[in-house]
Amino acid sequence: MSGGGMFKLEELSQAVIRGDNDAAFNLAENALAENVPARQILEKGLIPGLRRVGDLFESGEYFLPELIVAGDAVSQALDLLEPILAQAETPFMGNFLIGTVKGDIHDLGKNIVVMMLKGNGWKVTDLGVDITPEEFCETVKKGDYQVIGLSCLLTMTMGHVEKTISRLTESGLRDKIKVMVGGAPTTPAWAEKIGADAHAKDGPAAAKKAAALIGKGE
Repeated sequence: MSGGGMFKLEELSQAVIRGDNDAAFNLAENALAENVPARQILEKGLIPGLRRVGDLFESGEYFLPELIVAGDAVSQALDLLEPILAQAETPFMGNFLIGTVKGDIHDLGKNIVVMMLKGNGWKVTDLGVDITPEEFCETVKKGDYQVIGLSCLLTMTMGHVEKTISRLTESGLRDKIKVMVGGAPTTPAWAEKIGADAHAKDGPAAAKKAAALIGKGE
């Protein structure tokens, strides 16, 4: 691939960081027109931009409005990529349940994780945002899922991730499913402390960890 393509993806990251919807959409569209693979646009353009936005949010340089605007820019570009990513022929991995925990209405990182999982052969059930421990448990009880992903973006909602894991244990469901956690304030050490099976910092990491959790990793 020519250097020009990579430069465009760097521009795409910058558009996400600026929260420039139109530029993000147009750059993604142009990259597709130049035959840059959809997965590369996601992994080298959108995700690095999103990661930077996450860093700026954590360091207090960005606030919720910037986060939401960047999220919108990514969502628009994702709409373009999703059908192409979905067509990729990948072997079926398993069933993945995901949601953002109670009190948290952020779904940006989660949506990227969903895209990456789908692109890697997972059938994903996305419960959405502000999901109570009870709702997670009910869904696990009714379905046949190998992995559950609990997402949180605010430090104050981290407790609900822990509560959800506790509730799964109390309901006798914990042994039935692997638990992965993620989101800006979360760390591998914290994930281990609350009894999760894995921690993923972003979409590509989540896809790798999920495969490893069910013994299909590299």
